[in-house]
Amino acid sequence: MEGLTRAILDWGDGALRPWPWRATRDRWGVLVSEVMLQQTQASRVAKKWVDFVATYPTPAACAAAPLGALLRRWEGLGYPRRCRYLHAAAREIVARHGGRVPGSLLALLALPGVGPYTARAVLAFADAAPVGVVDVNVARVLARLDGRPAGARALQARADALVPPDRAWEWNQALMELGARLCTARAPGCGQCPAARTCAWRGRGPDPARASAHRSRPQPRYEGSDRQARGRLLRALGRGPLAPPHLAGAAGLGRAHARARRLADALVAEGLARRSRGRYRLP
Repeated sequence: MEGLTRAILDWGDGALRPWPWRATRDRWGVLVSEVMLQQTQASRVAKKWVDFVATYPTPAACAAAPLGALLRRWEGLGYPRRCRYLHAAAREIVARHGGRVPGSLLALLALPGVGPYTARAVLAFADAAPVGVVDVNVARVLARLDGRPAGARALQARADALVPPDRAWEWNQALMELGARLCTARAPGCGQCPAARTCAWRGRGPDPARASAHRSRPQPRYEGSDRQARGRLLRALGRGPLAPPHLAGAAGLGRAHARARRLADALVAEGLARRSRGRYRLP
């Protein structure tokens, strides 16, 4: 185990990509990055994160802003519910924690939209707490290292046990980077992997990661989907209010007015839009 830890840490020392959030130890900055990175490529998040934390450097600044302003800055990241949850979490942080992101697992888990992965990521990357951070990349690495599939609880326990207490930040970052760049789902680079000597799989036989929890799943079709149309609607609402007859055109749905109205009403129900004076607009 000492050899494995040293090999991965040494590899990570020169392999970590310089994402801007890796330069902060501020819990709020880390929380924002982790929410943005959910189901979104890091390359798309980088500029958005820098802009967002510059505009809303604290939970109080975020909580005081209208959701519509946040959604305009969120544009292009997709999954706008995450923005609404982040806004709600900021308000909760101000109301219950004096404007400071809490530093305990239970308090983080109580925040809107914060699940086990995000809570542990904040602790590991802001406070260097000795907890394992298990995303799909880490889960894949661990399953292959052990040569057997594992459920979510077993993966988390395994990840926690591997963390070197004095280098938790470096370890978690290196393990995630390893899964993202070498131990990939489709074309693992076993020949360049620093953990190859202790890996039980090494590219031979059935891939244990395919049967593990947190395995990668194909994204549903985007072109022509409700998700695409919702995104277009939100972008259009960011430019100004829309009357019902204009919804379909803004959503790229041609004359599918009923579908566009349904999507707009769903945005209102989710708190991502509102309707007043017969028009739809951002909150």
